[in-house]
Amino acid sequence: MRNVTETVKQLIIINILFFIGTLLVSGPAYQYLALFFLENPAFKAWQPITYMFMHGGFMHIFFNMFALYSFGSALELFWGSKKFLFFYISCGLGSALVHTGVNYYHFQEGLNTLLSNGFSKAEILQLLNEGKIDTRWQELLTVSEFQNFTSAYIGTAVGASGAIYGIIVAFAFMFPNAELALMFVPIPIKAKYFVPGLVLVDLYLGISGKSIFGGGGIAHFAHVGGALFGFIIMWYWKKNQFNSNRWN
Repeated sequence: MRNVTETVKQLIIINILFFIGTLLVSGPAYQYLALFFLENPAFKAWQPITYMFMHGGFMHIFFNMFALYSFGSALELFWGSKKFLFFYISCGLGSALVHTGVNYYHFQEGLNTLLSNGFSKAEILQLLNEGKIDTRWQELLTVSEFQNFTSAYIGTAVGASGAIYGIIVAFAFMFPNAELALMFVPIPIKAKYFVPGLVLVDLYLGISGKSIFGGGGIAHFAHVGGALFGFIIMWYWKKNQFNSNRWN
C-alpha cells in the first residue's frame, strides 16, 4: 500500500485477518469476539477490544479500512505511532462505552415497565437468554420500546466504525479546510463542515431509529460515541499540548 504508515498498515492487516477468520468460523468468532450486552451471559471482558476488529460483511470492512487508509496515515505522521494507536483504541473503547450505555438505558426502560406489570426479572432474562419473548411484552411496550429492549440485550456490536469516526473527527481538527467528498455526494465540502454534519446525521438516525438506505443493524450511537471521544481527546490535546501549533 502506497503512502500508508506502519501502524495504519498493521491495523488494516489485523482487521482483514479477523475478517477472514470470521468467514471460516463465523458462529464461534461472533460468540466470543463481538460486543454483547453487559448482563448477557455471552459478554466477556475482552469484547470491548475485540469487537472493533470484527466486521459484519465485505462492504462494512471495506469502507472502514478505506477510511482508515485515507485519514489515518496523515494523523500517524503528525503524532507518531504510539499516540496514534492510543487515540484509535481510545475512540474504539469510547464507542463501546456509549453504545453500551444507550443499550443499558433502553433495556432498563423496558425492564422497568415489565416489572411494574408483574413480570419478574429472572423470568424475563431466562426467556431472552433462550432467544424467546413473551408476546404479552408487546402489549405493554410500544413498538420502538420493544425493539430497543430486546435488541439491547440480544444484539451484538462489531466493527471499527467507532474508532474510524474518532479518526475523522481528529482529521477535521487537524486539517479543517481539507475538502472531502462522499461517492454519493461528489461535491467537495471542507472537513470542518463535513464531519460535524456526518455525526449529526448519525445522531438523528440513532434517536429516530430511521435508516437512510432502509436497512437496520447499524449502531449509530457507537459512531457518535467514537466521534465524541475523539473530540474530547483532541480538545484536551489542543488545549494542553498543541497551543504552539497552527490549527487552521
